[in-house]
Amino acid sequence: MVLDHQDAGFNAIRVPLHYSFLESDDAEGFKLLDRLIGWSRAESLYVVLDLHAAPGGQTGANIDDSTGYPWLYQSPQEQEHLIAIWRRLTTHYRDEPAVLGYDLLNEPIPHFPRLAPLNLSLEPLYKKLSGEIRKVDAHHILFLSGAQWDTNFSVFGKPFDANTAYTFHKYWTAPDESVIRQYIDFRERYDVPIWMGESGENTDEWIAQFAKTLEKNNIGWAFWPYKKMQKPSAIVSIIPPADWEKIVEFAKLPRGTGHVEERLKARPEQETINRAFADLLESVRLQKCRVNEGYLRALGMKSDVAPVSAEGRRTEPCFNL
Repeated sequence: MVLDHQDAGFNAIRVPLHYSFLESDDAEGFKLLDRLIGWSRAESLYVVLDLHAAPGGQTGANIDDSTGYPWLYQSPQEQEHLIAIWRRLTTHYRDEPAVLGYDLLNEPIPHFPRLAPLNLSLEPLYKKLSGEIRKVDAHHILFLSGAQWDTNFSVFGKPFDANTAYTFHKYWTAPDESVIRQYIDFRERYDVPIWMGESGENTDEWIAQFAKTLEKNNIGWAFWPYKKMQKPSAIVSIIPPADWEKIVEFAKLPRGTGHVEERLKARPEQETINRAFADLLESVRLQKCRVNEGYLRALGMKSDVAPVSAEGRRTEPCFNL
């Protein structure tokens, strides 16, 4: 079940990927991705493949399931692992017209001062990775993210690939041109395309103003995320199942040996846990979600759209705002 994104006004989707689902040519990740790309192709939507979780961790934070430190930049083994993942992806999709391009690393290198020395390793890694990808796929766009959660373009020198776009993310800032000036300057200096690959997590008013700022400056965008639990800062919202709050509160409790007894006392009954997760799998289905019309209008999209099944049949959402 997919929302009719094209009718709403969208022309592309950015799909976050975890490397662990792409470890072989017949991995489940490719089966799921092939299905999604097939749906997108049928709706004339482009797909950007975003490696959200890279081997070794490009951030060392929760978004890449790593061990607490971004070993990718200092580990030759993890870099070879990364190359193998992208070689497999690009071999699989090099002739796929629905794929717009490859977002090589999501939000590399956090803003923490102790990680700043890793900035010097980012562009060399991109060059190495790009060189290997171009042996397989010479025509898809390579999207390169800046350092410090994809906000810092000072790590880049002169572009080294003729079919590259530079992407930035922007959260919790003013929604005006001042916060994107460095990216505009980079575009003008090197005559290369730039793309706002992530933003959002804000009010409809902020979303509307920032989208207008981007479009005024001829910058394409992809707001994050498509689905979100309960909150309206997404295209659609998941309605939490019964007892879900009990699961959330338990997950917030401190961990470690000293807290085992406390956690055991607070742990919901197994029947409650099983039921909550089973209900969640139903709640995430699009026909059970709420379409956030205000969010769509803020993006300048049509808000009176209904979900569409994989077979092309329209299905009304459970309710409209």
